[in-house]
Amino acid sequence: MNVTPDRPEAPVNGLPDFPWDRLTPLKELAASHPDGIVDLSVGTPVDPVPAVVRQALADASDSPGYPLTYGTERLRSAAAGWLRRRHGVIVDQADVLPLIGSKEFVAWLPTLLGAGPGQRVILPELAYPTYDVGARLAGAEPYATDGLLTLGPERVPLVWVNSPSNPTGRVLPAEHLRKVVAWAREHGAVVASDECYIELGWEERPVSILHPDVCGGSHEGLLAVHSLSKRSNLAGYRAGFVAGDPVLIKRLLEIRKHAGMIMPAPVQAAMAVALDDDEHAEEQRARYAARRAALRPALEAAGWKIEHSTAGLYLWASNGAGCWDQVRALADRGILVAPGDFYGTAGERHVRIAVTAGDERISAAVRRLQ
Repeated sequence: MNVTPDRPEAPVNGLPDFPWDRLTPLKELAASHPDGIVDLSVGTPVDPVPAVVRQALADASDSPGYPLTYGTERLRSAAAGWLRRRHGVIVDQADVLPLIGSKEFVAWLPTLLGAGPGQRVILPELAYPTYDVGARLAGAEPYATDGLLTLGPERVPLVWVNSPSNPTGRVLPAEHLRKVVAWAREHGAVVASDECYIELGWEERPVSILHPDVCGGSHEGLLAVHSLSKRSNLAGYRAGFVAGDPVLIKRLLEIRKHAGMIMPAPVQAAMAVALDDDEHAEEQRARYAARRAALRPALEAAGWKIEHSTAGLYLWASNGAGCWDQVRALADRGILVAPGDFYGTAGERHVRIAVTAGDERISAAVRRLQ
């Protein structure tokens, strides 16, 4: 019998180690607190899925046939209606494409657009790690910069923007986004705007890349990515969509048909109902606002400075120490947060603190910080 010896696994397309695995020892430290862990590291929803959405899922559960990659017209119309009603964005329902959660789209967009070796995919200096991973999966080079002018005349396939930002909660004003759009159109680049936190503006109100004030009424070369994970507590449903340039949407649809990237039909039905209903979203927003209002001053009183964080679900904080020292200091109190270097070298002295824990756990964090 031939036995293959154990050997280290080769990296896949040069992908980094999964960052959250590095946090395991400190998660164990935080979990050893007598009153249990307060996990503010991953921004996963903990509040119930709205009853109206669960009912829609149940009503559509007898679904034996294959759903459409394009989704139902009912779903696309609900998404277009939500964009118009909530964000002043006018898109035809034909220019909406459902996603199996927004993360899969972020990871595969460079590949779907044909990016490859010798090309650079542009992402923010502080960014959601999957932008980097997506470029590597395509064989392209991820390039983190907040200054497009440093690229000179180089033509790039894709520029990512993210407002409100994960991790910082920073909001990009319309004037800044206009400059990004103008630069991209001059250089033949697609702009993909990750707008998953767009309904969670606090001190500032985010604006979509598809808003007329940004794009001049033309969606050419633009894609806006949206998720219901935070708005409607649907992280477990994998419910998102992309909207924008009709030519790009059609191109992406054809590739996704071949690849079998299909949202389940019951989830499509539930998502349409969620997009039509603003009441539950306002209730959830109020929950996050209250948790944020409790946690922020407690952190500041304990010596952490909050930077940006005018929108979204995270507080971008620093006490001046290295990010891992800060993670350990909070883990000693039973509070787990994410080190800033998960999001780029510019985050080496910051931590990202989610406000997605339940009310009781947020209150526990506040007491421990005192």
